Amino acid sequence: MEQLKHECGVAMIRLLKPLDYYKQRYGTWRYGFNKLYLMMEKQHNRGQEGAGIASVSLKKEHGTEYMFREKAEGKDAITEIFSRVTEQMAGELLMGHLRYSTTGKSGLQYVHPFLRRNNWRAKNLCLCGNFNMTNIDEVFQFLTEQGQSPRIYGDSYITLELMGHRLDREVERLYALAKEQGLKGTDITDYIDNHVEMANVLKTTMSHYDGGYVMCGLTGSGEMFSVRDPWGIRPAFYYRDDEMIALASERPVLQTTFDLQAEDICELKPGEALIVHKNGESQLEQIMPAQPLSACSFERIYFSRGSDHDIYQERKRLGEQLTPAILKAVDGDVDHTVFSYIPNTAEVAFYGMTDGFRKLHGEVRTEKVVWKDIKLRTFIADNSERNDLAAHVYDISYGSLKPYEDNLVIIDDSIVRGTTLKESIFKILDRLHPKKIVMVSSSPQIRYPDYYGIDMSHLEELCAFRAAIALIKDRGMQKLIADTYKACKYSPASLNHVRNIYAPFSVEEINAKIVEMLRPEGMQAPIKLVFQSIEGLHHACPNHPGDWYFTGHYPTPGGIRLVNQAFVNYVEQVLKMQL
Repeated sequence: MEQLKHECGVAMIRLLKPLDYYKQRYGTWRYGFNKLYLMMEKQHNRGQEGAGIASVSLKKEHGTEYMFREKAEGKDAITEIFSRVTEQMAGELLMGHLRYSTTGKSGLQYVHPFLRRNNWRAKNLCLCGNFNMTNIDEVFQFLTEQGQSPRIYGDSYITLELMGHRLDREVERLYALAKEQGLKGTDITDYIDNHVEMANVLKTTMSHYDGGYVMCGLTGSGEMFSVRDPWGIRPAFYYRDDEMIALASERPVLQTTFDLQAEDICELKPGEALIVHKNGESQLEQIMPAQPLSACSFERIYFSRGSDHDIYQERKRLGEQLTPAILKAVDGDVDHTVFSYIPNTAEVAFYGMTDGFRKLHGEVRTEKVVWKDIKLRTFIADNSERNDLAAHVYDISYGSLKPYEDNLVIIDDSIVRGTTLKESIFKILDRLHPKKIVMVSSSPQIRYPDYYGIDMSHLEELCAFRAAIALIKDRGMQKLIADTYKACKYSPASLNHVRNIYAPFSVEEINAKIVEMLRPEGMQAPIKLVFQSIEGLHHACPNHPGDWYFTGHYPTPGGIRLVNQAFVNYVEQVLKMQL
């Protein structure tokens, strides 16, 4: 319902045959770009604020350009950048990126890929990724202590500089070896280009980072790589045959683009890198030791395309297993209940929910009650504008239930801020005069911010957190806020002390307070909230145990440190208290 932002989508292709091969077989020099375009369009759900592409040609003469990049902003960025592609840009290495910001900032300087230039082909580096680093302060300090002076403070730019620095050292290592062998002139260059070990570069770069990421890159000498974080937070999938190697953020993207079956495609493992060398040989290299798996469950609930076979079934299970709780919420009166969903990402969970009721009850009444009327980007608006915009995002199907007789069950994939519920959904649903509204979330209560690439960065934006704070105040438990603040500020950051805020309250108590806070003035229909349980989440998505948004169990030290700091900021800046 409330659009969340996610960083981001990646696509890579390495053509393994000479470029003339594709022109002769497929009738166009654009074969690689056409496939890259399709891969990016199929991941448009992951980023609509900007897009960029890069290519490297292995056959260009000295003194001519061999590394190209195009970037654009806006929802039509993909079309724009591919309209600029010329035959001169054709290359064996292709990379694309789709961006959602997590700050609302705009400008081409924020759009991937990022490019670091050098006269030595092997020192040219182009990076893009789906990532958010939680320890950028430490990495910045590491660079400055080495004598570097980064011009921009941001994880993308600093990562480019750190990896570029390590790539420089790798090239210099090879230069020394070439000299020892008596090589001279361009023979040294050729030796370097043919012997770059990207695994060395990645190991000495990524070991500095805490965060969730899939980092992708190209070098001017023809190296291509993608590396996944050791916790497996962010996803990446790849495919190899004798014509090409391709990688994307989502499995169905590769299936559709290259007409593949799910079993043809492999998932990059935590801490693993796919590296393709200049000569086209590829390898999988463990860059960092794998940590306990924390693959992002929100990828399954919301972000990734529901066309993936496994995700489709998981979302159906998320809906179906809520049947008992919903049945209780409507007092068992299925005959006088209409079932619907919030478009568009909750549709599959809706099918699972109604399948569950059919198994119990037989046929049930379903309607498309809510329509997404206008695509308004409320999530990048300032807080002062968000409420007004949210009121106009949705509309309803008038006459879709019997006034004052029918319950209305509406399922959504998540309830985050509650802004759209309060300012739009509840108001328009009340116009139908339902006997009761049961608002269902196929995910559990979102209690904590995310620091690995999803826009949930402030505690006070989360309606579950606001409800817990309100309950603390209602019951005169303000000492809990003070104690939690002191623990967050002064205790070692090995524990998420913010979990203490929720500890005194049941899910049902927080639900009731959320309803009280989000209920619009003058609304007549009673409201009941039903959330997925943590146990239900893991039953539906057993291979993606990353649940820190719901439980506060962050997989990395950086996540724990940032959530504790977020509570300190909340107390000092929102509550205006110094405890």
